[in-house]
Amino acid sequence: MDYHEAANFLFGLRRFAIDPGTDSVMELLAQLGNPQESFDSVQIAGSNGKGSTARMVESILRAEGNTVGLYTSPHLGDLGEEVRIDGRPMADAAMAEFVSEVRPWLIDRSPADDPLTFFEVVTAMALWQFERADVDVAVLEVGMGGEYDATSAVDPIASCVTNVSLEHTDVLGDTVEEIARTKAAVAPVDAPLVTAASGDALETLREVAGELFTVGVEADRDVVVRPEGRVSSQESAVSIVGDGWEFEARIPLLGDYQATNAGVAVALAGQVIGFDSVAEPGESDGGRSDTPFHRGLRRANWPGRFEVFSESPLVVLDGAHNPDACATVAETLSTFAYDDLEIVFAAMHDKDHAGMAAALPDAARVTVCEADLERAADADVLARATEATVDRETVVETASSIPQAFADARERAGDDDAVLLTGSLSAVREARSAYTRLQIPTRVESRTDAERLLADADVAPSAADRLADGMTHHVVRTRLEPGEARTVRTELLRAGGECGVSDVESGERVSVVLSGTRLEFDRLIDALESHRVGLPTIAAELRRRLKSEPEPKSGTQTSGVDDPTYPWENGTAVMGILNVTPDSFHDGGEYYDLEDAVAQAEAMVEAGADVVDVGGESTRPGAEPISTEEEIRRVVPVIEAVSEVDALVSVDSRRAAVAEAALDAGADVLNDVTGLQDPEMRFLAADRDVPVVVMHSVDAPVVPGQHVEYDDVVDDVLSDLRERVLLAEKAGVPRENVVIDPGLGFGKSPEESFELLDRIEEFQALGCPVLVGHSHKSMFERAGGEAGEAYAETIAGTAIAADRGADVVRVHDVPENVAAVNVAAATREGTKQSDRW
Repeated sequence: MDYHEAANFLFGLRRFAIDPGTDSVMELLAQLGNPQESFDSVQIAGSNGKGSTARMVESILRAEGNTVGLYTSPHLGDLGEEVRIDGRPMADAAMAEFVSEVRPWLIDRSPADDPLTFFEVVTAMALWQFERADVDVAVLEVGMGGEYDATSAVDPIASCVTNVSLEHTDVLGDTVEEIARTKAAVAPVDAPLVTAASGDALETLREVAGELFTVGVEADRDVVVRPEGRVSSQESAVSIVGDGWEFEARIPLLGDYQATNAGVAVALAGQVIGFDSVAEPGESDGGRSDTPFHRGLRRANWPGRFEVFSESPLVVLDGAHNPDACATVAETLSTFAYDDLEIVFAAMHDKDHAGMAAALPDAARVTVCEADLERAADADVLARATEATVDRETVVETASSIPQAFADARERAGDDDAVLLTGSLSAVREARSAYTRLQIPTRVESRTDAERLLADADVAPSAADRLADGMTHHVVRTRLEPGEARTVRTELLRAGGECGVSDVESGERVSVVLSGTRLEFDRLIDALESHRVGLPTIAAELRRRLKSEPEPKSGTQTSGVDDPTYPWENGTAVMGILNVTPDSFHDGGEYYDLEDAVAQAEAMVEAGADVVDVGGESTRPGAEPISTEEEIRRVVPVIEAVSEVDALVSVDSRRAAVAEAALDAGADVLNDVTGLQDPEMRFLAADRDVPVVVMHSVDAPVVPGQHVEYDDVVDDVLSDLRERVLLAEKAGVPRENVVIDPGLGFGKSPEESFELLDRIEEFQALGCPVLVGHSHKSMFERAGGEAGEAYAETIAGTAIAADRGADVVRVHDVPENVAAVNVAAATREGTKQSDRW
């Protein structure tokens, strides 16, 4: 079964109405062998804050060393995001395998039986996937209520009700007490129910669940939370006090309510792993403790929950979907200073529109939109509810497209103004998807390439067969909303080009493959900019993509950009590797002594290295981690000694404390093989205004034998790096200072590493310089080389990387690889000249 068939089957289940109860999902799980019995589960219910709390619990448990499954909804990108293993979304191939297994049973059920809903089947899929991945713990966000929710098929070892407010009254009840009663059913058998609820809801929970573990700002709570306010546009501080322990932490989520969610997460995680490590002294990192609770909370990024994209103007996305949530958004927004506010508002039809609008902050303009979902509220209905509650001077208008309304609002906003998009996570999904959308340049050299590309985009086989022969010239792939995709396809065909659109009938983003000459793309862009079609945002993205198609790279010895800030602006730069370690895979111990390290650095620069990369910790498979203090002891003297060479000096470290010491010693560039897993790294890069290399990795040091399930390794790595780059930007690092590294060999097979090398130009879609680190890696065993000694193969890889448009190559043997870069550059320059002739 292909993914598009599986996805269409799953999304087709949305037509079935909710029938509260767990009997049906329990029957399906029995058919699957009851996978939920193979791991521990944590269940998270509540009216607001469930997703954030679930993410924080998952992050703490992972920081403790557990393999953790996370099930949340809805997704902000693709369906696989709802089911994650250690942060990685479920692969399309795994979803196809699941649907292939359960579809016959679902179809053959008696007509008298209630059909399973989309949420029930996806919940079963999550539990099935968690068993396959052998997770230690699964963290499950309750969809609605608790007593009759599909996630209640598990027997949790810990659970919570974050809070209770009026919601889904047609199903859960008309009062807070009734709703609290249904949510209390998630209480575990052998542990108290954790909650931050108050008032009548708290009393009802106590009555139904019995033993409670309470969290809140009140002094009589079992865990007392003290919100300390936001420390930046990206983080807030919180103090959490329990029985015999207390600690201070930072969380990447804003608002006092998120501090309370953090307290709930700590209480839940403590029930799973114990509270002993909460206040244990850990390795020092810039004055902050380093326990699993500290690390987990600070790494718990959760998009779409008061997510600040920029500060000038202030741009915020929040999925608030009821009056209480909208009120907390207004409260958090009040901590920022701004002049005029524009709101883009889109909600679901079954929500309290007037209550939500009344709770939102005062605004100069509210643009009301209709989300691209059947459950979406009609824009005119929402506008009337908004007009009845806002100030008379507020302009209320409607728009047909959430992404375009969001783009227009940002365009109108001055540097001192603010833009808020809110009303539902579906609205956030549409706006965020457009904001982060990539236009990916794709090389198609044969029919086989075209067939692969169209299959990966889930284009129907009949259409793909017709399109494959005509895919020439410029080829770009992207993701669009269904209506946008139809318009783009119509206009490109009218312009003379070709367009393939995914056959997935989800009502959400679909894959689109565009092919044509430059003239045909220009005609498409002109049409999209027109009022008749009205998709100027997509037109601008395509124009930027085509305009930025790379010229042939100059070699390291030739001139390029006048007065470049960094050497990779002047051609393919060569970064020389200087390992001051006793155990690195290729040259461990060779330059461990200071005198040897300095001599090697000088030799590399003399041979043409543009950057010297100093590393003090091995990340080879199975390498033993070292302490921060030991890593600083190794790298700082070397950096101090080589800081005056005629090249940039980089520090290869995953720890911000080491990076800071290296910068103080004279380093110019940060190189993080974990892709900013240490949250302080991105803030350090922003504060010091230095480039930072962000590498895609699963684990560093590499875990021997580790297997990661990719659908398309290039697309999957691109998606992950896109979020890493966005994190850096939101912290204040300009995109031109972010260098991306696909991480060849880190959680990738040799075949996948060669795929990344072959398609390296596709990473230009991120708008960042691209680094390729391939030197002497085990991937070359596939080409006849020997791991750690693949000398000739490395040089060949360098030539390919430079030819494909890599901005930096990271290598051990500088003279030979400089020559490879120059040959590749001369070849491309010659091809360019012959094209002119």
